[in-house]
Amino acid sequence: MATQNYDMINIEQNDKTFDIFYDAEKAGFLGYNKNKEGILEITHTEVDPEFGGKGLGTELVKAAVAEAKKNSLKINSLCPYAKKVIEKTTEFKDLLVE
Repeated sequence: MATQNYDMINIEQNDKTFDIFYDAEKAGFLGYNKNKEGILEITHTEVDPEFGGKGLGTELVKAAVAEAKKNSLKINSLCPYAKKVIEKTTEFKDLLVE
């Protein structure tokens, strides 16, 4: 399990999720699967409304992208939010499968 630490934000990677904590309280998660074809599939991104507007969803997507890059994986996003973030970020776009 990898953990990324920011000032008040911690992201913990598990087998199928990245969990995000804001000020030590779980604020949301990003669900994913890795398949045998070398693709990291993002299935869902969710941030509790109480933590909205803090950019936590974007931080979750960044964590998934970092994982894909580290393992030379492409990304297939079934989650519209994650797909939008990846498409809008120039350095992430090349990771998306067509």
